Amino acid sequence: MDEVIDSHTSLTSITRKKIIKKITCAGLFAGIGGFCIGFESAGFFTKWALDISEDAKITYLQNFPKNKFLLEDIKKTNAASLESVDVLHAGFPCQSFSGAGMRMGFDDPRGQLFFEIPRLLHEWGQNRPKVLLMENSPYLKLGGSGSWFKRVMTEIQRAGYWFNDRNCFELDTREHGGLPQRRKRLFMIAVRNDLFDYNGISLDSVSAENSMFLEDLIHKAAVSDSYYLPNENKYNKLISKEINELDPYQLYQLRKYIVRVPESGVCPTLTANMGKGGHNVPFILDRKRLRKLTEYECLSLQGFPPDFDFPNELSTARRYVLIGNAVSPAVSKLIANQIRSFLESV
Repeated sequence: MDEVIDSHTSLTSITRKKIIKKITCAGLFAGIGGFCIGFESAGFFTKWALDISEDAKITYLQNFPKNKFLLEDIKKTNAASLESVDVLHAGFPCQSFSGAGMRMGFDDPRGQLFFEIPRLLHEWGQNRPKVLLMENSPYLKLGGSGSWFKRVMTEIQRAGYWFNDRNCFELDTREHGGLPQRRKRLFMIAVRNDLFDYNGISLDSVSAENSMFLEDLIHKAAVSDSYYLPNENKYNKLISKEINELDPYQLYQLRKYIVRVPESGVCPTLTANMGKGGHNVPFILDRKRLRKLTEYECLSLQGFPPDFDFPNELSTARRYVLIGNAVSPAVSKLIANQIRSFLESV
């Protein structure tokens, strides 16, 4: 942790050399900064963020103009080129580990990107992060009859960390983040075994300070006509059979031509597939017409702050992809607070 003088302290405090600890962090597979927002809200300082997506880069820098963003292929990244940090967070690609996908695990090139994390940890050596936080699909622990997670555990332990299945926590954006989106994700926390006697970071008791309701996050004013489904649209005809006109906050979702009707006032999991056609996008009855939730409504459902914005050149479809791939800042802040408490207590 870097030592800095708190800029908000008085001259008397500075005279007394009041020193605070600035805990640093960085992100692999950073996307649009869901982890970064949560960690910075908890008082961390972001040294850098890395991702291969140009869309992620321009969106990230529009919202974090002072942060360092590395547009790189992680397979070509060397640890020597990256500043060392106290905490490294990494939401590595989940498509191959998801129970809803092909379940290819490490046989999928996207799944193999996980191995770049322990590679970099080994390259850092004694400069490796004190804490490693990873995020993925909860099915990671079950896939391959448990072999997927066992491989992850072995690789992280070999890199010099305390880590096993007791350091994994399944958090839900609704239950733990206080948001009306049902989104369960697996968070895995490891700590260096040469600096700490044990892994004392737990997420068992985390919970949101406040709860938001769907009606708080849905636009009351009319939105662009481009979000509405034409009456003759095939998806419109499918969803219309399930509409409850008496419930203004009932959402509807198409999954492989099957209309899913979640609990009233609850949004189903937002996925990257939202940007790849009509499937998976939540719809709502608005002014007696069906429309998609806008990208800004989806951002709110993920817990992004109201002032978060997209570059004008990004299409709506590309924005949906970025949102679906993002970590919820509401949840990441809860985790960051627990990590900070641990680091400050030892």
